[in-house]
Amino acid sequence: MELPVASDGIQLSAYRPSIPLSAAGGKATPGGYDESGYHQCYGDVGSVASCGSDAHTGYETLDSPPHYDFYANTEVWGRRRRFRPSLYQLHANPEDDFRPPLYEETTGGRMEGGDSPAEDEEEPKEPPPQPTRFGWVQGVMIRCMLNIWGVILYLRLPWITAQAGIGLTWVIILVSSCITGITGLSTSAIATNGKVKGGGTYFLISRSLGPELGGSIGLIFAFANAVAVAMHTVGFAETVADLMRENGAVMVDRTNDIRIIGIITVTCLLGISMAGMAWESKAQVLFFLVIMVSFASYIVGTIMPASPQKQAKGFFSYKADIFTTNFVPNWRGKEGSFFGMFSIFFPSATGILAGANISGDLKNPTVAIPRGTLMAIFLTTISYIIITATIGSCVVRDASGLLNDTSSPNSSREDCVGLACHYGWDFSECINNNTCTYGMSNYYQMMSMVSAFGPLITAGIFGATLSSALACLVSAPKVFQCLCKDKLYPFIGFFGKGYGKNDEPLRSYLLAYIIAVCFILIAELNTIAPIISNFFLCSYALINFSCFHASITNSPGWRPSFRFYSKWLSLLGAVCCVVIMFLLTWWAALIAFGVVFLLLGYTLYKKPDVNWGSSVQASSYNIALNQCVSLNHVEEHVKNYRSNKYTYIHISNCYVSAAVEKASSNSHVTWLNQRKVKSFYRGVVATELRSGVNVLLQGAGLGRIKPNVLLMGFKKDWHTDTAEAAHSYIGILHDAFDLQYGVCMLRMREGLDVSRPSQSHVNRGFDEGPESISIISAPPCIQTTTVSLEVEPQPSTVFQKKQGKKTIDVYWLSDDGGLTLLLPYLLTRRKRWARCKVRVFSLRQIRLNEVLQDYSREAALIVITMPVGRRGVCPSTLYLAWLDFLSRDLRPPVLLVRGNQENVLTFYCQ
Repeated sequence: MELPVASDGIQLSAYRPSIPLSAAGGKATPGGYDESGYHQCYGDVGSVASCGSDAHTGYETLDSPPHYDFYANTEVWGRRRRFRPSLYQLHANPEDDFRPPLYEETTGGRMEGGDSPAEDEEEPKEPPPQPTRFGWVQGVMIRCMLNIWGVILYLRLPWITAQAGIGLTWVIILVSSCITGITGLSTSAIATNGKVKGGGTYFLISRSLGPELGGSIGLIFAFANAVAVAMHTVGFAETVADLMRENGAVMVDRTNDIRIIGIITVTCLLGISMAGMAWESKAQVLFFLVIMVSFASYIVGTIMPASPQKQAKGFFSYKADIFTTNFVPNWRGKEGSFFGMFSIFFPSATGILAGANISGDLKNPTVAIPRGTLMAIFLTTISYIIITATIGSCVVRDASGLLNDTSSPNSSREDCVGLACHYGWDFSECINNNTCTYGMSNYYQMMSMVSAFGPLITAGIFGATLSSALACLVSAPKVFQCLCKDKLYPFIGFFGKGYGKNDEPLRSYLLAYIIAVCFILIAELNTIAPIISNFFLCSYALINFSCFHASITNSPGWRPSFRFYSKWLSLLGAVCCVVIMFLLTWWAALIAFGVVFLLLGYTLYKKPDVNWGSSVQASSYNIALNQCVSLNHVEEHVKNYRSNKYTYIHISNCYVSAAVEKASSNSHVTWLNQRKVKSFYRGVVATELRSGVNVLLQGAGLGRIKPNVLLMGFKKDWHTDTAEAAHSYIGILHDAFDLQYGVCMLRMREGLDVSRPSQSHVNRGFDEGPESISIISAPPCIQTTTVSLEVEPQPSTVFQKKQGKKTIDVYWLSDDGGLTLLLPYLLTRRKRWARCKVRVFSLRQIRLNEVLQDYSREAALIVITMPVGRRGVCPSTLYLAWLDFLSRDLRPPVLLVRGNQENVLTFYCQ
């Protein structure tokens, strides 16, 4: 016998099919269940006899094992997509004289009519060209590192170290890294909660929080990236302008030279980005190599002995007293404060979403985004700390750059000002007059001066600034394109059109270019950087809040495969981002939130026609459900009386006073409240069990808050009870299926009460057969006695005990839409079952009960897909015998589950 294969996770991709090709012509053969064949056999009574051996008897099934196609939204080229049979097709009588309704996921006419010659001729002979896709290293890690290592690293980090000191600069770096690290964890959780498409940050937030907040932050984030293009380009232009000035080449003046160089540069970058992602990615790899070489040159330069020329500019190699002096802050200028330095440095940590922003161009975004983003944050943080420590140990804050400023042996040490006096240099004049042009506090190109070969640092500056500018120039249009395609706001749809196999947003590229040019005209790096900080912090706050909100609402759709996150840590990250926004620039923070609330109000007013299954929807359902349940604890008062017309009911002319009194008694609600059971109670008076269940199934619930799964106890006495009783019991299943309910059947060998394990106890609620459903039955119009409903002691059940490190074994025999997998997962989200491990067996074989005995003997719970018997063909007693032999003599509880063949699982974010 084939041994079962267990898997620890729920991975639908394991059921992805290969493309079968016939040996003759190489044409793909259609796979899956062909519904047209069913229509031919069971469309009418006369066609049944003509089906011959192809007709299905009552003992056969159309049930299909789990398959990737059942949950996919797209088709594989060269192969027809599979479709699971509908619930009607599984349990209906084939002799019914009417055509069954098509299942919701069928393709309509093409599914019914099969393939026609015309359709075959129209099919493409070759697969469509595949767009360029990147892995986690090239697509995410390198891209994020390049975007983080921007202009601030080379041109402002030494200056920030001089202002804040080594100690506070480390604090600034670590606080920034903590914020970006928490955001990276939240991003990883959101990105692994389903398949991620293009749109990056906007896609992640909008599909998590909904279009209201997602749309507003999408616009802000796209705008922030466009402004970041200007910041990095200005940094590049500053370096070029300084080099030109040192060599006597000046076009107009320094400010206008930066503007001219910046506009020319961003125009060249636009050409590279519009050439396609393949060219842009190659350019990024080249920039990465240049930066690595420049880092090596800088480290070697700090070790080399200082030449007189470098000493005149403040470099003296590693000195303990230089490190000690530079460890404490020395604030200067209007930006001379902790938060002033933080606002300038923070944009250098904001490149963590560069990889997520091109999510549509990644091979596997759910793997690439977490791995590449977190690795980039870690490596860049280490590099910032190292550079701060090394340059703070080698360079003094002030130097004149003049070779004749050496101190003479006869000069008094008391008159010399500055740390350089200990090394034979006297920069007292420029220090006292505030005219020093070199040193960490005055010279932005200090890393170039320290390095072993200065031009390599210049090349590194070019690589860092251009790569960051290029990454932002690609990110902004990609995010904006996705926003335009969702049509949340008017007048922007024009920019959503894509071109080529990669769907490049050329129009959005031009818009980002225009915004970047406008900010390049400012030509001042220290002015542009704080503007970007608030926009990025606002984006990070919403990303963290998205992760927290999705977790706190306890939505079944929140199932990220990335486990190393905390909802409370995400909330802390969101709060920190908001606080820092106001501490940096309070008026810019007010503007950012004003824009968010303005766009939020517009979206709430317009109510766009989109449904992404957001956490806001889950929250609204949770709130409504909890509020309804809480009414059970509130007694009615005459002042709060309302004439409620919310439900329309057809009433039959049969009244049994005792039964009605028992069904409408408040004792049942009191019993539930005392045991803190969050549920609704509904008493039904019926002539017999099946009709009562039918009334309950059709009348229970209000609007969207209505049950969708019927839970029953297993009928253990089927072999001794009458055939009519068995038929009525199975009829309840078919009634539930007709009404599109899922069905669960619980069987426990010892019953639910395990408080006295030495005694043989049968719980009336689950093991006494048809009475397992909470329905009161009475003969029509016959008086019955009133039953006392005194509160009894609550029995102890296996479901109320902590299960410890056990397993929940799932035998997913047939694809029912995923309910067989979803219920065990939801159970593990409860505290008592949180330590249990879900094991999935994907097998279909005979003698399954023996497999259960061998592999699931010590499980905390066994969940099995319940087979479906055909109504009117498969005898009820035979069907019960199947279920009995499948689940008998098992120590763990056995839950037989059958969904309604509609998807309750998805691996998409929307």
